[in-house]
Amino acid sequence: MKMSRRTLAALTAAALPALGAASVANAAPPELPRVRGDEALSRARVAADVLMQDYDQNKAWFPSSWWNSAVALQTIGHYMLRSGDRRYLDQLDHTFERNKGPFPAGELSGDELYGNFTSRAIDDSGWWALTWITAYDLTGEQKYLDMAVTIGEFMDDFWDPSTCEGGIWWNEERTYKNAVTNGQWIRLTAELHNRLPGDSAWLERSQVAWDWYLASGMANEAGLLNDGLTDACENNGDHVYTYNQGLAIGAPLELWRATGDPQLLEQARYFADSALAQGALFTEGILTEWTDVLGESTNDNHKQFKGIFLRYLMDLADTTGDARYQDVVATQAATIWEQDRSITDELGVRWAGASTEASPNVFDWRTQASALSALIADLPQDGARRSLSASLSQAPVVMPDTDLMTVDLELHVAITSTPARDVRIRLEAEGPDGWALEAADHVSLETSETEGEPVLATVPVQVTVPADAAEGTQLITVTASAPGGLEYAARSEVVVARSIDFDGGTQDGPWLWDAGGSGVTDEPGRFADGSSYFIYRFPFPASTATAELTVTISNQYLVDLGADGETWTRVLAEDEPLRDASNRADHTFDLAPYLEGEDKDVYLRVSDAFPEDGWGGQVHHVSAQYSGS
Repeated sequence: MKMSRRTLAALTAAALPALGAASVANAAPPELPRVRGDEALSRARVAADVLMQDYDQNKAWFPSSWWNSAVALQTIGHYMLRSGDRRYLDQLDHTFERNKGPFPAGELSGDELYGNFTSRAIDDSGWWALTWITAYDLTGEQKYLDMAVTIGEFMDDFWDPSTCEGGIWWNEERTYKNAVTNGQWIRLTAELHNRLPGDSAWLERSQVAWDWYLASGMANEAGLLNDGLTDACENNGDHVYTYNQGLAIGAPLELWRATGDPQLLEQARYFADSALAQGALFTEGILTEWTDVLGESTNDNHKQFKGIFLRYLMDLADTTGDARYQDVVATQAATIWEQDRSITDELGVRWAGASTEASPNVFDWRTQASALSALIADLPQDGARRSLSASLSQAPVVMPDTDLMTVDLELHVAITSTPARDVRIRLEAEGPDGWALEAADHVSLETSETEGEPVLATVPVQVTVPADAAEGTQLITVTASAPGGLEYAARSEVVVARSIDFDGGTQDGPWLWDAGGSGVTDEPGRFADGSSYFIYRFPFPASTATAELTVTISNQYLVDLGADGETWTRVLAEDEPLRDASNRADHTFDLAPYLEGEDKDVYLRVSDAFPEDGWGGQVHHVSAQYSGS
């Protein structure tokens, strides 16, 4: 069914009251109340810092995903705009300068990049354009806005009224007209108009695109956006993805800013309320992608869809001040923090936190960026003057000795604050029974000397692990508190192990010493391509005299061993540019040469034998055998 602009306006007026009532059912549950602005800022800052740990400074992106990197960087831009924290401006600019040129296929993306952040994937180009407008809003630097204009002109070449009477093609091959590319186009053209003095061309493009979008039939009778159109220019009935619905909110909202037409604001509300209606995109008050459901599988694209919806729902909540939207945002943020957060403050793909052995929750930088959008949306528009957060370094795995010797660790707690005045922070460390923890009782923080930068202090925490420590994961907590009710608990896990046997990828965390820009595959495996690498650390007990390490590895690998994590010996190299894992095999290494000295740690590094083609070594499994003197 195709909707005219007039038909949609009538639907909006008729549907708003009922949908508004339905959305109240999705308000914040009483057990998860809205947090204060200072606490919301602390949560967002911690989540942003975790996300930026995966930023690859060399390639100036997030590993292995081009469009997802654009969305993650725009999320960091929104965090900086809303929080006042400007620490990541350099990374935004580094990405701009490092990646604005052309790149061959495989170096930064599966596709060839033509330069100016464009490629055959038109929607990928659109995400970068929106990112550079955010960078312009942050800095006022004209080069970012100019780049967005350049990308917009590239996209305009794919507006084609000869098929379906209009619309932007999804790809250079002109095979599909869909919701995401056209929702982006309307938002982008309106944003450009609103930032280019005297513009009329971009506004006209935006208005023409919006009228086509409404009449295209991609919006179904429930006010939800199916993915796109068939070759016959009809709604294809494909899934309703949350990011498409988010763009249906954000596109008319920005066009309303350009024109002042109140109907556009009502249409943005219509698409928001359609999403909030019972049985639409929320399950028990939580935004849920259809791929989030237990038993379904997600992919790297789906992982960031919900954050895009929250980005534009935040915009609508800010614009209208409607408590219904603010309550929905608060529900998402509170639920993510309480139910979807790992011990290391990683945020997963299922915001309600559901996980089973057969269908585990997924955590990576894409899910982190998506959930961060919800935490940003929960921040007050004008930020918060004071906040306190803390992070505790993650302890490596420890392997107690059989001769009842203890193991000493040094962790570090980083205290971050935006104090309005000098403040004294109280620290309290807690660990398992029988463990000894020592840390300073207090640390003093002074007001920041640099505008837009929080104050940071790092305090050592000494941990003594008893020889008879229980095997498994043990929790350490350091709570920081300050006058005025500010408090934040940082957590770390110490994994006590007496054997080494693990899959590469999502199960290798305790052993992973340095991720080095590496990635994780859907099957068990961690890979390093191009200039990336990864290092495992094996802390053998002090009495270890002999040890062997068996590594299951494939593709184009280089493998090095060392005793200090800095000096390496090459022990294995693939001399053929294999990409199909046909060389997958077990390789066993004698570790005795690396066990000399007081410290019996051994380090394994994996990198790419053919870095120019993007297919590096992949570790599937690691195990070790060792014995004492």
